Amino acid sequence: MNNIYVKNLSKSYDGKPVFENLNMTIHGGGITCIMAPSGAGKTTLLRILMGVEEADSGSVQGLENRRLSAVFQEERLCENMTAQDNIRLVTPALGSQAVVQEMTRLGLGDCCHQPVSGLSGGMRRRVSILRALLAEYDVLFLDEPLKGLDDVRKEQVMTYVREKTVGKTVIFVTHDRAEAAVLADQVIGL
Repeated sequence: MNNIYVKNLSKSYDGKPVFENLNMTIHGGGITCIMAPSGAGKTTLLRILMGVEEADSGSVQGLENRRLSAVFQEERLCENMTAQDNIRLVTPALGSQAVVQEMTRLGLGDCCHQPVSGLSGGMRRRVSILRALLAEYDVLFLDEPLKGLDDVRKEQVMTYVREKTVGKTVIFVTHDRAEAAVLADQVIGL
């Protein structure tokens, strides 16, 4: 698996540095957790790695020509579409029955045909996670993916993520040490 190299990366907003000359190696084929307190630049780093934001200086190597999937902090679901249709947007080759089976594994079997706008926050979060995990990707980005889930659902989702990402490169951002302890193969502090 290809490693991802962050070299001398710097980013600031309105003259305030978020991070300066950041260097790290993210190992391919496993789950890397990037940990730091809230406001330390974890989401900014992910956005730069995903290519949705530019660094002020430095470089990222190892993501060229790789398919990316992501769970953002905020839900990015189509409100008027059903939960199942939101997932199928990125998994057109995956049949309806297979999607329903995966939804059932995360406790979402009863809401397959409900519009996302009518789902609870935790259900919406799990739909977002499923959509990202079931897409075809080489690198998966998870930005605080477990926020808003109760302890039982967190454990269920963490088990599912570990199972579904074996051999895949996952970059997981959190400030929760317990989540990192369960999910991470590698922990990097900012």
